[in-house]
Amino acid sequence: MADVQRHVARFTNDSRIPGWDRAADLDKEPAVVPDAATTEVPAELRAAIEDGMRRFPIGDSAFIPALYAVQEHYGWCPPEGIEQAAAVLGRTPAALTAVATFYDMFEMEQLGRKSVYVCTNISCSLCGADELLEALEGELGEDPDVNVRGFECLGACDIAPMASVNGIYVGPIGLSEVPELARQIRQGDDPLPARQLVKRPSADPKVAEK
Repeated sequence: MADVQRHVARFTNDSRIPGWDRAADLDKEPAVVPDAATTEVPAELRAAIEDGMRRFPIGDSAFIPALYAVQEHYGWCPPEGIEQAAAVLGRTPAALTAVATFYDMFEMEQLGRKSVYVCTNISCSLCGADELLEALEGELGEDPDVNVRGFECLGACDIAPMASVNGIYVGPIGLSEVPELARQIRQGDDPLPARQLVKRPSADPKVAEK
């Protein structure tokens, strides 16, 4: 395997996570729950959040589906979207922000709406994930509508090397397939249908519905 030197984005204090060390604003007013009667929430976003609340009714279990709904609507998790979600959930924006900044899949800065996460953990790395990431960055890295990056682990070792394309698990991906995959991503087509995990045979006949 070729020796690939992969660039890893670094932020302040050599961190891979932007903003983790920003000091709290001690002069800021305490967080309050936004007024549900006066906070304008797009109808589609409200419906998605309320659907998550019906499916995850215990405690704050609807936080993650609500944040996914915000990210799906805006392409990232802007303060406005978090405040809207907080109004629907009846929680403070700070509580939602704490969850959003903990998990790597939520984008707190505006990036491309199409997400391509290449798994770079050990199984995928040994099968050529670094070369795959480099190839996809070469094809899509200049497209402002696409967010291509390495991901620590996507939990699909059996299809290494693989990537999540807008949430669709695809793999194993050969380097010769990268140009076609990049074209499909740019055009919004189904990514490598024959390589999608959800379309693989399973003993569970309802696996594609989960």
